[in-house]
Amino acid sequence: MTAQDAQQPLDQLIANRRSKLDRLREMGLDPYPPRFRVAESISEVRLRLDDSSGEELEKLRPEVRIAGRLRAIRTMGKVVFADLSDGAQHVQLYLRRQDLSEGAWELIKLLDLGDFVGVVGRVFRTRTGELSVAARELEVLSKAMRPLPEKHAGLRDVEARARQRYLDLLSNPESRSVFEVRSRLISAIRRFLESRGFLEVETPMMQQIAGGATARPFVTYHNTYDMELYLRIAPELYLKQLIVGGLERVYELNRNFRNEGVSSRHNPEFTMLEFYWSYADYELLMDFTEELLTSVAEEVVGSLQVQWGEHTVDFKRPWKRMTLREAILSHSEVTAEELENRQSMEAAARRLGVERIEERSDGKLLAELFEVTAEPRLLDPTFITQFPRDISPLAKSMPGAPDTVERFELFVGGLEVANAYTELNDPLEQRRRFEEQAAAGGGVVDEEFLLAMEHGMPPTGGEGIGIDRLVMLLTNQSSIRDAILFPLLRPKE
Repeated sequence: MTAQDAQQPLDQLIANRRSKLDRLREMGLDPYPPRFRVAESISEVRLRLDDSSGEELEKLRPEVRIAGRLRAIRTMGKVVFADLSDGAQHVQLYLRRQDLSEGAWELIKLLDLGDFVGVVGRVFRTRTGELSVAARELEVLSKAMRPLPEKHAGLRDVEARARQRYLDLLSNPESRSVFEVRSRLISAIRRFLESRGFLEVETPMMQQIAGGATARPFVTYHNTYDMELYLRIAPELYLKQLIVGGLERVYELNRNFRNEGVSSRHNPEFTMLEFYWSYADYELLMDFTEELLTSVAEEVVGSLQVQWGEHTVDFKRPWKRMTLREAILSHSEVTAEELENRQSMEAAARRLGVERIEERSDGKLLAELFEVTAEPRLLDPTFITQFPRDISPLAKSMPGAPDTVERFELFVGGLEVANAYTELNDPLEQRRRFEEQAAAGGGVVDEEFLLAMEHGMPPTGGEGIGIDRLVMLLTNQSSIRDAILFPLLRPKE
């Protein structure tokens, strides 16, 4: 949008573009042709020729056939300069009346910022050194009926950026960078796991039982089978059935759905990496997680130090390890004696403003004390271990401590990034825990999973890593919706 355009009402701008669209058709031009074969992208042209001098280009006289979106137009008599972008890179167009057909020169007058055009021409450098394309052919490929956000002001409204992500990507290079990091991150995770013998698999997103985690599910209905189904809370129980089936190392990069609150850290639809490893345990997984995330951080952002708000998070190994109780004591005025019995824990919880104390089991109350004391203060990567069994129904108890499980959660920047444990593989104990959980109103007994376990499941370690939160950390985004291309938002009123 030019400064002159910015002074016009939107409906007038759209009307002007519609008039130009009609004029193109009157000229016999299709404003939306079915194809234009490009030889290479603008980014590829720049990669190939950016280091070439003007003299070298004059000697080589390289020809290109490119296409992109117009981001600037500057008319100087019988010469028009324009910036053509493929979203990542741009190149200057040099349009002279004497080089173009009469129809192509007339076409220029009907173009607006945001239009897509195709160009054939020769690459050269202007006297100021700008890499440019002297066009001899020009075609309109798609007429934009609405103006783009003003180039320098961009799209700054936070909600508008999430609601109209396409404009955010066009207007804010930093936003595009976030999602390029996200893509590279997922690719790097796949390469890392596959290089270590893990097999990528897919498990159902619609499930007959909402299992694998404790959360409120989304419910749908299958007409043919006349049955309710649940959108996946977690893929855990299916992945562990594959372990039973002899696939010793499996992983899934999956979409999960939880019908719960929305916040800067929670979106109802989110992406998780979940993997299971036969003959591993939670201690081995801590070492493996350090290796995975440091490798990925270095590959994707080029450093083990990343900016997180006003802090610098250091991923350098080894990472700190603390028990749940040690973390509470280290980051609050709660005393060891207050964690020894229910009555004193309740007193500490009231002092710290914990709500619904009476509804919480001992384990849930201890976890809540951790959340309000230590969790926000864990900036550098920290493993928290030794969780209560009553909040970990799928984890194996520690030897000699049946009420505590072999589990860790990884916290970085005050965010929970990973959750892992030595998997419970005793089918009788698993049934007892399912029944105990169901009696407390926290789920149902999954008979299909128990049937699989009864065929024998090896000692196994399993882990889930939140991809969206990891992207937040590596790109310094304070809200999860800025790490998701299309987060869930309320309808516009």
